[in-house]
Amino acid sequence: MMIEVEEVAKRFGATQALDGVSLTSARGSVLALLGPNGAGKTTLVRILTTLLRPDGGRARVAGFDVVADATPLRSVIGLAGQYAAVDELLTGRENLELIGLWYHLDKREYRRRAQEVLERFSLTEAADRLVKTYSGGMRRRLDIGASLIARPPVLFLDEPTTGLDPRTRNDVWEFIRELVGEGTTLLLTTQYMEEAERLAHRIVVLDLGRVIAEGSAEQLKHQLGGDRLEARVRDVVDLERAAAVLEELAESRPHLDPDQRRVSVPTRGGTSFLLAVGRRLEEERIALDDLGIRRPSLDDVFLALTGSPASRRVGRGAEDARSGSP
Repeated sequence: MMIEVEEVAKRFGATQALDGVSLTSARGSVLALLGPNGAGKTTLVRILTTLLRPDGGRARVAGFDVVADATPLRSVIGLAGQYAAVDELLTGRENLELIGLWYHLDKREYRRRAQEVLERFSLTEAADRLVKTYSGGMRRRLDIGASLIARPPVLFLDEPTTGLDPRTRNDVWEFIRELVGEGTTLLLTTQYMEEAERLAHRIVVLDLGRVIAEGSAEQLKHQLGGDRLEARVRDVVDLERAAAVLEELAESRPHLDPDQRRVSVPTRGGTSFLLAVGRRLEEERIALDDLGIRRPSLDDVFLALTGSPASRRVGRGAEDARSGSP
């Protein structure tokens, strides 16, 4: 295991930011941390990258204890936090080459890697401009690229693609896949469910400083009970009749959503069940706006676990303020 966390706790005043968190991540894999703001994600990343000391428990990264071995640990990890940490008085190229110098790469190699990052993140034309002239999105791309210069064995990315355009986000994802394919271990925090589903081998969901679920994307979605058949009636007065049809055919109590004129029921019947329901509703002269089988998404998992959609959950307040981030 390249990341080992055992009962880690951290308190900021009266707030328990982490409350006995345990998790592991194997070499050459991607572990995604999901959770609302205030769940403890950034606090855990800061502990694992030696920026905070835990109050309790223990953690090891690449075999190094995050407290006792903090100095040697920093030489084998990379970090891109939520805020761009680049020098405004240097050019983009100079920022990247400086990182390579700090990692003791030879001159030819760090120049080659800097150029590769500039090309990968569409910064070639701005490479020799001072960073203070960069837009916010350009600084973010440069910061992510800087964390990749040394190709560290363990990489921490804290919401790395927030604010990036879809094309650049896809570029970051592709670069991450290449690094992991070469053996890099990645811990990723994200608010994008698609990002977690496409990149992560395992997902850990945090809420209120505790681990509330973990597993692969498919395992987490399976916890919701598999596929559901959903019917959306044209007229809400037909909702109860549609529910009765679904309950009879599925032999399971349906869920009604009057605001959306929708009724749903768990199913394992696939297309044959869908066709049977469609025929029966037509026989009952129940007009529909939509009928289909829906597979659970990670957004559905998040909603079920935390009680609100990922895009709307605000949590208990600014975790970054507790953990000392800008």
